Amino acid sequence: MSFLSRLFGFSGNKEASKKGPEPTEHKGFLIFPTPRSVSGQWQIVGVIRLTKDETTLEQEFIRADTLPSEEEAIAFTVRKGKQIIDEMGENLFDN
Repeated sequence: MSFLSRLFGFSGNKEASKKGPEPTEHKGFLIFPTPRSVSGQWQIVGVIRLTKDETTLEQEFIRADTLPSEEEAIAFTVRKGKQIIDEMGENLFDN
């Protein structure tokens, strides 16, 4: 990496800069907030993951709700993920 790149804050590690918020654990499930920017707002999007008997199950959820900041969208996504887990539990992964 060149001196100028470091000076102006350009990182050679693009993956590190793309890393999203940390997952939140709830009742053995992991909630990964992945809000999307839509027309200047942030849409509620997340993934719920459960690892059981060496098998990983995932379910994405998307809401029409949008919020003005990414931080608010992350917090709302975690709350919604917890609500889904509380209501559905492992049935979330039934087809």
